[in-house]
Amino acid sequence: MSVWDALVGQDSVVATLRAAADAATLVLAPTSLLMDGAAEADVVPDPTGPGPGTGSAAPSPAAGASAGPSRSGMTHSWLFTGPPGVGREQAARAFAASLTCERQPPGCGECVGCHTVLTDTATDLRTVTPEGFSLGVKDIRALVRDAASAPTAGRWRILLLTDADRLTEAAANALLKALEEPAERAVFLLCAPSVEDVLPTIRSRCRTVALRLPAAADVRAMLIREGVDERSADVAARASQGHLDLARRLAGDEAARAHREAVLRIPARLGRVGACLAAAADLVEAANADAEAANSARDEVETEALKTALGVGATAVGGRSRSAKASKAGAKGRTMVVRGAAGALKELERNQKSRGRRTVLDTLDRALVDLAGLYRDVLAEQLGATVESIHPDHAAEAARLAAAATPEQTLRRLEAVLATRTALADNPGLVPLLAVESLTLALRDA
Repeated sequence: MSVWDALVGQDSVVATLRAAADAATLVLAPTSLLMDGAAEADVVPDPTGPGPGTGSAAPSPAAGASAGPSRSGMTHSWLFTGPPGVGREQAARAFAASLTCERQPPGCGECVGCHTVLTDTATDLRTVTPEGFSLGVKDIRALVRDAASAPTAGRWRILLLTDADRLTEAAANALLKALEEPAERAVFLLCAPSVEDVLPTIRSRCRTVALRLPAAADVRAMLIREGVDERSADVAARASQGHLDLARRLAGDEAARAHREAVLRIPARLGRVGACLAAAADLVEAANADAEAANSARDEVETEALKTALGVGATAVGGRSRSAKASKAGAKGRTMVVRGAAGALKELERNQKSRGRRTVLDTLDRALVDLAGLYRDVLAEQLGATVESIHPDHAAEAARLAAAATPEQTLRRLEAVLATRTALADNPGLVPLLAVESLTLALRDA
């Protein structure tokens, strides 16, 4: 099993990354190993120069030279784009594994180099993921320092930013300096939903790899390969709408399926105003419960680890010289106070709260995507469109809603769901309960 198997429905992306991994081996190869005696000036471009697709033409082979892999396919900075759940980070990590692979062709998925990258334990790989809503300059400066050092075990120093769209302005400027003058063996792998989510000055220095939503058939085939029965795989593949991790959860996690069922029952609950508000409260409460379950244990471990590192709660009798009198028997130790401990604990608490709120908003966003998919099925039913349904197991509910409303009403409801998604994404300070209550009332009155 190679590292490329994780990229579902991304054949063109795999071809691009394979070619770059092959080119990377030539970048570091001695000139004596180059193929067929091609002139060095023709086959040894700047290893940190732009690759194909960045607007620069690849060097032409020397006269009489045989066609072979070109070194120009490798560059020092990459930007992986695509919708949430499509596998941006997986693609970046697969490429990183191919760069550290110990076999040919690169990307075997079995050697030590591949295994350590895939498990995020490689010494030459630094992964940065924002815990909250943004990625600060402190983390990026640490990343830039790492990029300046030479690789210790492999051939490349690889820096992976899983959410480059969350960079603050100061963090983006710090990263830009590193991209303008990259270290010889450093490779930056940035992930973002789209190129528009990254500063123009940063994306202009990266080679972009655009991932597309995999087809439901590709996701279904992936789930069947992983042991899911055909019926469950079909429902999960369609309901996930190309989100690979969600497809796996829907296929194997009863709690995820129950949460989806609760979301898709919301339209049937929108009768009186009180029922609308209750439906909104239930949805937000479920999102809060998911965030608590996902983060509580991790928060506790992080807090205890920081307290231990700072020595908070430790006791000591205190040092004395040999000439000093011995302390009285049974004397109580003094609690140690580490300067800056309170501030460090408060900063950790702020980060944990930010991470928890982000988890809540991500859960709500997923619920709104499911709800939008249901109204899309309703609209398709009303218009007689011959398209596959997103929620095939709720075809009867879609037919009932289609009979009880006009296409115009359904379209207004779909637009209300999408507007709520946008409002929650663009305004992190917005109270989720108020936003969802406003949505349920809009769905009722459309």
